[in-house]
Amino acid sequence: MAQQDYYEILGLKKGASADEIKKAFRKLAIKYHPDKNPGDKKAEDRFKEINEAYAVLSDPEKKSQYDQFGSTGFHQRYSQEDIFRGFNAGDIFREFNLGSDDVFSRIFGMGGGFRQGGGRNMSRKGQDFEMELPLSFQEAFSGGEKRVSFSREGRSEEVSVKIPAGIDSGARLRLAGKGGAGIGGGPNGDIYLDIVVRPDQKYSREGNDVIMPQQIPFSQACLGGSLDVATLDGTKRIKTPAGIQPGTRIRLKGLGFPMVGKSGRGDFYVLLQVAVPESMSAGQRKLVEELAKSGL
Repeated sequence: MAQQDYYEILGLKKGASADEIKKAFRKLAIKYHPDKNPGDKKAEDRFKEINEAYAVLSDPEKKSQYDQFGSTGFHQRYSQEDIFRGFNAGDIFREFNLGSDDVFSRIFGMGGGFRQGGGRNMSRKGQDFEMELPLSFQEAFSGGEKRVSFSREGRSEEVSVKIPAGIDSGARLRLAGKGGAGIGGGPNGDIYLDIVVRPDQKYSREGNDVIMPQQIPFSQACLGGSLDVATLDGTKRIKTPAGIQPGTRIRLKGLGFPMVGKSGRGDFYVLLQVAVPESMSAGQRKLVEELAKSGL
């Protein structure tokens, strides 16, 4: 479900007491209970939200974490399995002869993570984990196989991960079944690899395009010429027209990053900069002075 504010879901303000939280949950959960709203998908979704909110706000430790870090920070620390671990709403529903075990199993599935009033543990998926996977600029460009090491249940493991060519920071890869062990026969959790592409000294990236600054001497900017540039595909020769201005980009079509999940590539841009010498010989200085006298 979307990361809504748990207090708002229960119609409360932050700082509500445990008694207020319980009363609000009881009223709303009974109103939207699937046994009272058969076949109503909206009521079922509302019931899920209400139970998730109460599972957090009724637990002192989880509530403290939620109040401290807010919705986004809390969900970075707690998976849905963590949220529902140890949660028991069975007593409230039994007061009104409403189902608990069956309805939770049906709605939340075997991975829901509830502990019901009957005292038995439902099977559920193991905990998911996250880890960063740093890549060099070239690795992100080329893709390929990369070995990843991690520790699970006290044992070190290593797997080969396929890196799609053109991947960028912020992308996420999934290692299915490599997370925490399942409970009660449930499936193992997953490991999510958060991609972080390290900056490169020579190149930068704009979407799927690559930018490379390239200095040329003042004489070439005035007279034009050609030069060799090092692209990610190898050395390419480009021409610079006479009178080209600093900051001009020369485009090499289709030499940028591959588009993940699509055919085609971005472009490669050579960002021209005019090199100004920090020191000159006497002869060079005399020539520059003559140019200055001529108006250049």
